[in-house]
Amino acid sequence: MGAKIRHLVLCALGIIAFVTSAAAQAPAASAPGDSVIVVEKPTYVTLNLETTVNRPAAEVWKRVGKWCDVSEWLQIAAGCKITSGKDGEVGAVRTVGSEVIVARTEFSYTYAQTPRVGRPYNLYHGTLEVRPVTPTTSKILYTLLFDNSMLADDAAREKDKAGRTATFNRALANMKTLAEGGMLAPPPSAR
Repeated sequence: MGAKIRHLVLCALGIIAFVTSAAAQAPAASAPGDSVIVVEKPTYVTLNLETTVNRPAAEVWKRVGKWCDVSEWLQIAAGCKITSGKDGEVGAVRTVGSEVIVARTEFSYTYAQTPRVGRPYNLYHGTLEVRPVTPTTSKILYTLLFDNSMLADDAAREKDKAGRTATFNRALANMKTLAEGGMLAPPPSAR
C-alpha cells in the first residue's frame, strides 16, 4: 500500500475510532428542557498549508513532530501537557485545545478537538505531516478542517478563516526555522 493511501486509511480509521468513542461516551438522550446544540447547516472549511524545509523528513519530524511540540511552534505561553494516553500514540490527549490524536503515521498525526459542554461542535480536525521531497529536503504540510457555520455571517466566517490561516502559516514558518536549526522570534503579542 502506498504511503499516501496508508495515511488516508489510518486517518479514516482514527476518525472512526474517535466518533465511536465519542458515541460510547455520549450521555443518554436529553430530557425535555435540556439544551442540545446541533449545527443545522454546517459550512466546512479546509485549509491546506505547506512549506519546504532544507532538512530530511526524519530530522524535521524529530524536531517538530512530538505531540507537545505544538506549544513551541505555536508559541503557547501556557505550554502543553499530556493528560491522557501515551505521548504520540492514537488516543493521547494534550491540554492544547483538549486535542486527541485520532491517527498517525511515521511522519504525521491527525487530531481532533473534543466536544465541549454548551458549545456547538465545529468538528475541528488537523493533520501535521512531514513529507520527503529529496534526500535532503522535505515539506511540512498542515491541514485543518472545521465548521464555521455558527459564526454570525459570511464576513465573520472569512475573518475567522483568514485569522486561522495567518496563525498556522506563522506556525509553519516557526517549524521551518526550528527544523533548520534557527531560533524563534518572540511571539507577536510579546513584541
